[in-house]
Amino acid sequence: LEKAEEQLAALRIARRGVPSQEPAYLLDIATSSAAQAGSSRFVAVSCSSQSIRVYDRETLRFLRDYGGRAGLLGGVRFAHARDSLVFSACSEGTVSCWDVRSAAQRPVQVFSGFPSNVFTSFDVSCSDLIVCAGTEKADKDTFLVFWDARGITDCASTAKEPLGVYSESHSDDITKICFHPVKPNLVASGSTDGLVNVFDINKDNEDDALISTCNSDSSVSSLGWSGQDYKQVYCVTHDEGFCWWDMAQLDTEEPITLLHVLDVRESVRPENHGLHYLVGGLYHEKAGKLFLVGGTSTGNIHLISCSTEGLSLVGTLSGGHSATVRSFCWSPTDESLLTGGEDAQLLLWKPGAVERPLTKKASLKISSSVQKRVRVHSTSLQSRKK
Repeated sequence: LEKAEEQLAALRIARRGVPSQEPAYLLDIATSSAAQAGSSRFVAVSCSSQSIRVYDRETLRFLRDYGGRAGLLGGVRFAHARDSLVFSACSEGTVSCWDVRSAAQRPVQVFSGFPSNVFTSFDVSCSDLIVCAGTEKADKDTFLVFWDARGITDCASTAKEPLGVYSESHSDDITKICFHPVKPNLVASGSTDGLVNVFDINKDNEDDALISTCNSDSSVSSLGWSGQDYKQVYCVTHDEGFCWWDMAQLDTEEPITLLHVLDVRESVRPENHGLHYLVGGLYHEKAGKLFLVGGTSTGNIHLISCSTEGLSLVGTLSGGHSATVRSFCWSPTDESLLTGGEDAQLLLWKPGAVERPLTKKASLKISSSVQKRVRVHSTSLQSRKK
């Protein structure tokens, strides 16, 4: 465990991606898994300019982008078995899939939703069989929409119709979808209604599928799986709270809540830097340890260790970003971290790395018209503390 914390604290900049001529916020990052030893891996970045940029994983060399999407993008994901396929959900009611080996701007597959659907989040099951997307609330309805993702070929003209929907379990915008890392039938969803739901999609109907409902008491901004056999679920909220639950305790008398921190900024107070926000969590499988990633508006990144006793600062990564960090992606194979932010920079951090000098602009902070598509939960922090 101490070794894992030392490695995270020792992360240093190994590479900087060359910023685009049209700077944009880097909102989400995904990396492909190498199909075979020695094959190149890819990085895909979802940008506030409504485009997806693709880079070489090792060099951060820009390869191509898929631009001109109508509507804001709701994340980016690679297929697990086919490392050249990348997906992204769009607020215009589709999930598209591209083959990053091709410069063609046309997706190889489009998954179409229903007319009222505005997708804000999505994920692909670990078996690559199912795509699930979450919607904004429309006319009192909020949906989890599912598609069969098998047989992706160059047939984008025939958009895939949904397999079905879940419509009863959330009452507001669904902000995050996250399939279980090794069990393709389990999926977790988080919403601005404060709920984190876990479903077994092998069940015949939504009522039977809903295994667990956990209440974060605030608007959910991020969630994920952790723990041995990934039996735990955690979430981060839009007012910088943190909740952590153990699904293994569902059928026991033990409480399922491992930790609930109303405001991590008050719980973790880094010296001289402050903590302004949380980005999300990463589970370090080798160490069996959950960490949170947060930061400051000036670009410092804080790594925070989670235990049932509370939270503690592991280290601060500074000298990289010059503005708020909005996204990261942890790579367990080489224990490196990719980060992207409002300064339009894509950075690769590795333990003990030495950065090759590049001419750095004085400030890459950019103005952007991007606005958060989620409404902050109406329950204020102050009222909950009373």
